[in-house]
Amino acid sequence: MTPPLLDLVVLVADKDMEQAVAGLLQRPIPLGISSPRYEIYRHPNRDNGCRTASHELLRPLSSLSRYAMVMFDREGSGGEDLPREDSERRVEKQLATNGWGDRCSALALDPELEIWMWVDSAELDRVIGWEAHSPPVREWLRSQGFAVGLAGKPVRPKEALHKALRHTRKQPSASLFAAIASRANLSRCTDPGFLRLKGTLQRWFPA
Repeated sequence: MTPPLLDLVVLVADKDMEQAVAGLLQRPIPLGISSPRYEIYRHPNRDNGCRTASHELLRPLSSLSRYAMVMFDREGSGGEDLPREDSERRVEKQLATNGWGDRCSALALDPELEIWMWVDSAELDRVIGWEAHSPPVREWLRSQGFAVGLAGKPVRPKEALHKALRHTRKQPSASLFAAIASRANLSRCTDPGFLRLKGTLQRWFPA
């Protein structure tokens, strides 16, 4: 029997997520994993497509890769009224019955990918150009009316990021996500979605 060509295929909603995943997978040591052979695909229908039709796009790849992962923002996916875990289970069930069995995982980022941008204060300041600004960005956001949770992350992470970028006159781009993913201190990230991603990769690709 011919072995699969890939260890992992990842289906994501957009270019921002693609760059974030690529940046993470290039750091196997901080993630505590081996180095999988992988490909990343973007769903043409973005978050909703990943949530509702990922099995259709990934079905032909089930014999070409050992594992499959699907990632999308909970907000904007059409499943905002569902708990994150319910959306993940539905996607995994569809994948399982379309060739993947127990070789798949779904990850709904709650509320969206931008929550990961707020993991490492020093790296975030560098990436968004806040190093020469004061007060600290989270304090500044509070002064602008943004709620910041106990973990130091804005409740509305995307809007907060774009507000800070406008203040520093930087354009939002996928390269920001790549920069954070490839340089941030991953041990500081306690976001449930990131921990689920990390745990799944460690189970599939132990160091």
